Amino acid sequence: MQRFLQVILIISTIMSGMAAQIDFIFQPQKYGALTLDTAGVPSPVQEPQTDSFVQLEDVRMHYQVWGSGRPPLLLIHGNGGSVDSLREAAQYLANDYTVYLPESRCHGKSSDPGEISYALMAKDYAQFCTALGIEKPLIVGHSDGGINAIQIAADYPDLPGAIVACGANSKPDKFKPYFPFGVAVKNLFKKDKLNIMMLTLPDFTPEYLAKITCPAYIVSGQYDILWLTDTVYLHESIPGSDMAVIRRATHSSYMSQNGKQTYVLCKTWFDQKGLG
Repeated sequence: MQRFLQVILIISTIMSGMAAQIDFIFQPQKYGALTLDTAGVPSPVQEPQTDSFVQLEDVRMHYQVWGSGRPPLLLIHGNGGSVDSLREAAQYLANDYTVYLPESRCHGKSSDPGEISYALMAKDYAQFCTALGIEKPLIVGHSDGGINAIQIAADYPDLPGAIVACGANSKPDKFKPYFPFGVAVKNLFKKDKLNIMMLTLPDFTPEYLAKITCPAYIVSGQYDILWLTDTVYLHESIPGSDMAVIRRATHSSYMSQNGKQTYVLCKTWFDQKGLG
């Protein structure tokens, strides 16, 4: 019976997700449909000001600093990423903000303490901000970085000035089925704690998300790897949050694949909120 109910739940999730994709076509305003116009975007900053390490409680974290504007901005990459993943985004955002671009535990040049979870990464980032004297950063995260942004805002509500969570999911079963299937198959041949984390976490309940008090922007792509219904769920569960679905965008096309679009997305919303 339990197996049968699980199958019914999966089918229900797929059906509601497909309905939302169709609904987006006919009612785009309901999802905050957004087209990113990159005309007039300033030239990218060419080199980071800093490329260094900081020792935290459990992790020796590698990071870069781009630009020198205010306020500070913490830019967090996704699962399996590194500073290279969001380098272009940092280059454009550095025109207006001091961009801190770290590598999460078990990623890039940061050390691997042997275990990883979103809660542990949130702790790392809170310590990172304390160690570098970063106050009220605007936190922008992509994919797992978006999940990190949400986790930080819920676990350390006094830390962020605002969060922009791009391509974040509330639970592993909110992905479109092809994505976790591919991750699971890959993990059969080579066990990877990063894959296991994606397949088992997070678990963002409405009660947990209600702990977030800072301004929040929940963003996904029209053709993302997660269902639009989950973007709506996150938006409706986080008090006072805003939502956008980027027209014709995939999971990464407006973030790790196009720094100009990242700049327009973030700066436009920050300015609207008086956070620039």
